[in-house]
Amino acid sequence: MNPVSTKIEDLRDVRTDELIVNMGPQHPATHGVLRVVVKTDGEVVLDLEPHVGNLHRCKERIGENVRYGQFMPYTDRMDYLAAMNNELCFALAVERLLGTQVPERTQYIRVCMAELNRIASHLMSIGTYGLDMGAITPFLYAFRERETALDLMEEVSGGRMLYHYIRIGGIAQDITEGWTDRCRALMTDMDRRIVEYNTLLTWNKIFIERTAGVGVLDRQTAFDWAITGPGLRAAGVDWDVRRDEPYTIYPELRFEVPVGHGNAAGERVGVLGDCWHRHYIRMLEMEQSVSMVRQCLDKIDILPPPDNPDDVSARMPKLLRPPPGEVYFRAENPRGELAFYLQSDGDVNPWRLRVRGPSFCNIAVLGTVSRGHLLADLVAIIGSIDIVLGEVDR
Repeated sequence: MNPVSTKIEDLRDVRTDELIVNMGPQHPATHGVLRVVVKTDGEVVLDLEPHVGNLHRCKERIGENVRYGQFMPYTDRMDYLAAMNNELCFALAVERLLGTQVPERTQYIRVCMAELNRIASHLMSIGTYGLDMGAITPFLYAFRERETALDLMEEVSGGRMLYHYIRIGGIAQDITEGWTDRCRALMTDMDRRIVEYNTLLTWNKIFIERTAGVGVLDRQTAFDWAITGPGLRAAGVDWDVRRDEPYTIYPELRFEVPVGHGNAAGERVGVLGDCWHRHYIRMLEMEQSVSMVRQCLDKIDILPPPDNPDDVSARMPKLLRPPPGEVYFRAENPRGELAFYLQSDGDVNPWRLRVRGPSFCNIAVLGTVSRGHLLADLVAIIGSIDIVLGEVDR
C-alpha cells in the first residue's frame, strides 16, 4: 500500500467512489485562469494536475520578432504584479549582452523601484491569502499601503500596474521632486503596519490552524521541482540571487535573507516548508525590502541629479545591435527566480529568447504537496504558492 492510501485510511473509515473535480478555470481560489483537475476520494485529494495555457500569448516568439527595446513592455505583462522587477531583469540581461554600464544614481533608482514593487506584490499576496482563509480585514488593510506604493510608482512612470519605466541602459526619466520624502513616509508607515498584519493574520489562531502543517514542501522536493523564491527559503534553503549571485548595486546594500524555521518569539509554528512558513517568509521579506528602499533613498539623495535629463541613462544607439553571443541572466523576483536567455546574431532583434518564469516552476509541485490533504486545504496550498498566471502561461 502506498503512503497516500495509508494516509487516507487514517482519515476516514468508509471508502467511497473516486470523483474527478474540475476546480476552475474561473474560480476565486485559483488566483487566475487556472484549471486544476482533482481526483478525490470523498474530501481527500488523491491526485491533481494543474492545466495551464489559457493566457498563452507566445511571448518568447514575439520577443524574437521585435527589437530589444520593443520587448520591454511585454515583460510588464508577464508577472503583472511585479512589473518593475521584470523590467529590471530584462534590461540587465540585454545590458550584459551589450557590455553597457548604467549611471550609479540610476542603478539605485532602479533597485529602489524593484524593492518597492516587491513590497506591493507581497501586500497583494498576503491580502488575498487572508481572503482565501476567510479573513477580510487583512485584505483591506494590505491594500491601503499597496495603493500608496502604486501612487509612488505612478508618479514617476504614469502607470499603476504596467510601467515601462526601466529601460535598456537606464530609466525613462528621473524621479520627481519630493518623491524620496513621500517614499520615506511610506516606509515609516510600513514599520508599524507589518506588525499590524502579523497581529491580524500571521499569529491568528484560526489562520495558523488552516496553514500550519499543510502543503509541506521539503528541501529535496524543492530541489527536484526547481522551486525558487519564498517557497524555497520556507523549506529551509538559504538562497537568494540578490546575495549569492549579486547584480546591479545589491552588493552595496545591507540585508538579510529570511529562511524558515520559527517565528520572532522563537516558537515553533507548523512544519518547515508548510503554507504558514511560505506566508511568514513574505512578511519577513517585506521588512528587508523596507530597509533596502531606505538605503537606496539615502544614496539617491546624496548622488546629485544630472544637469541634462537625458543623462539618467547610458548613451545608447538608436538601434541596438549586440555582438553575436549569448547571455543567461537571472534575478530574484517576488515569486522566485526570473531568468532571460538571449542569443544574438548581431541583428536588431534577438535570434533566440527564452524565459524562465518562477510561477511556472512553482505551480508544478502542486500535485506533490497536495496529495492526502482535504479539498479545503487545496485553497490554502494554492494561495501559499502565490502564482501569477500571466507569467505561468506567457
